Amino acid sequence: MNPTATGAATVTNILRTPKFVKFTAIALLSISLLFLFTRFSSSSFSFPYPSLLLSPSSSPISPSLSVPLEILSPSLTPPLPSPPPPPLPPAVRSTGIIDENGAMSESFFIGDLDSNSTSFNDVLGEGEEEGSEKEKKSVPEVRVRIGKYESCDVSKIDYVPCLDNEEAIKELINSTRGERFERHCPTEGKALNCLVPRPEGYRTPIQWPQSRDEVWFSNIPHTRLVEDKGGQNWISIKNDKFIFPGGGTQFIHGADQYLDQISKMVPDIGFGLHTHVVLDIGCGVASFGAFLLQRNVTTMSIAPKDVHENQIQFALERGVPAMGAVFSTHRLLYPSQAFDLIHCSRCRINWTRDDGILLLEANRMLRAGGYFAWAAQPVYKHEKNLQEQWKEMEDLARCICWELVRKEGYIAIWQKPLNNSCYLNHDTGVRPPLCDSNDNPDNVWDISLRACITPLPENGHGSNVSTWPTRLHYPPDRLQSIEMDASISRKELFRAESKYWYEIIDSYVRAFRWKEMKLRNVMDMRAGFGGFAAALHDLQIDCWVMNVVPVSGFNTLPVIYDRGLIGVVHDWCEPFDTYPRTYDLLHAAGLFSVQQKRCNMSTIILEMDRMLRPGGRVYIRDSISVMGELQELAAAVGWVAALHETGEGPHASLKILISEKRM
Repeated sequence: MNPTATGAATVTNILRTPKFVKFTAIALLSISLLFLFTRFSSSSFSFPYPSLLLSPSSSPISPSLSVPLEILSPSLTPPLPSPPPPPLPPAVRSTGIIDENGAMSESFFIGDLDSNSTSFNDVLGEGEEEGSEKEKKSVPEVRVRIGKYESCDVSKIDYVPCLDNEEAIKELINSTRGERFERHCPTEGKALNCLVPRPEGYRTPIQWPQSRDEVWFSNIPHTRLVEDKGGQNWISIKNDKFIFPGGGTQFIHGADQYLDQISKMVPDIGFGLHTHVVLDIGCGVASFGAFLLQRNVTTMSIAPKDVHENQIQFALERGVPAMGAVFSTHRLLYPSQAFDLIHCSRCRINWTRDDGILLLEANRMLRAGGYFAWAAQPVYKHEKNLQEQWKEMEDLARCICWELVRKEGYIAIWQKPLNNSCYLNHDTGVRPPLCDSNDNPDNVWDISLRACITPLPENGHGSNVSTWPTRLHYPPDRLQSIEMDASISRKELFRAESKYWYEIIDSYVRAFRWKEMKLRNVMDMRAGFGGFAAALHDLQIDCWVMNVVPVSGFNTLPVIYDRGLIGVVHDWCEPFDTYPRTYDLLHAAGLFSVQQKRCNMSTIILEMDRMLRPGGRVYIRDSISVMGELQELAAAVGWVAALHETGEGPHASLKILISEKRM
């Protein structure tokens, strides 16, 4: 046989074998994959775990060799772009404390926040602005060196920008419902741009608890209240001081005796246990709230800036929680079911006007099962017109399902129901109606009043808070209804925030001697769940805290009230409704890095200076990126400021700017 023919036959047979076919297919596939890899590889490829890639700092190659990473790349074929990776899923913002196994944990180290990571401030501060709040204009990134601010005219000693805007008030068509006492903030270009001066002879305020009974005359040199209310035991003058005997229009014999009477009328009120958060409407100089403090009750004392315009200023000088507010045409800036008791003693409010719209606003803010105490002439006088007013009030209270639990002397006390059963049994067409289901009762910023009954949550949230002081640290049910990006982790987040702030404030107490500062009136300008205020209570700092929840973040105010704390919703691009020189300490954590996107930081610093007492302090804990400008602004308003490191050391992304407004 021909050897050549035999060899050809053998090769042919080999090529036909299954093994050869498989080998050939694998070889072709490998070559194709190699071509595709080299064809599409690129530096734009995003490796999902970059920490596992080699880098100059983590390369296993000896530094002495100084081998560039490029030498390790294939050089035979130039790198070509790889196919683009599939699009990443949408980012999901989640919250909570998660351990290395991916499980929720309450055991963790309290460190400092990274402004570039998800933190308590980030989680609680990037919600939708509530109400009809208009989007603020973006602030240009132009830095202009800041000079010293000048002192305002002496006429602005007691200036409250949004309550003293005479230009806007004059333009009101009418003020029959008290519109002139509502907020009318200066327009752009007319905002405060100077430092509000102090009165001549201003002195360091008298410390609590002595300040409950007396304050310096020179700090609030106004005698109108003495002239109008001296005979009702509100206030008097003795030498260089104002004296507060503790009386009021309906309790001239003193608030203590008056509170004893209320407790005897309805023992279930249980001041300090069941009733811990109270709203006092038309508070005068706040003696009602001042004397409730010794019964372990925190009272938000409110009044308009009317003919008795300095009443709130006196309250704050005494060291009693208070702010300017009025029942008029807009919701008050407190959430639904905020107060365990609402008190009105000769508060000069026509509760039944406009289909009872004002009493319905009180009903919105009153906790389920809470009490409304009314001390007024229609309760006990028998003149025909006063008896007609009583009948109207009695009928309206019945229509909103309040039960008159006791009427004695000049006081009537109603109780709000615990659920909606009474409301649902109303006949069709009975007024006032229930509010629409899409009406959020916690949406309060620039929201008009509505003549409807706010229904209670079917799940009982808000009505089942614990007694004091347990409620301060027990995660309330309403935590689950807050509109924020967390669900299962909320209770863990709540506890974590409390632990976080306790550790920080404890370090402040030790390092900066907070107990020696004799703090009384304190404001947390970005309060979250109220962990800062809770820490001050736990560390036995004898003060009260105004917890402010910015409109630019999630509305956590219902949780703050369920804890037994007080606070308010506010937009820090506008002035706050308080008098000048009313706070000893202003605390702002993560505020400026958020608000700088909405308004100039100088606007907020000037407002802080207006609110801060001479001798008061400011603690700003924020991103290092804003500290340069904040230091300039602090110097411009005359504060003595110092930048401090956090516990994370000199390279942390957060710093603490501590400033003092010197006497």
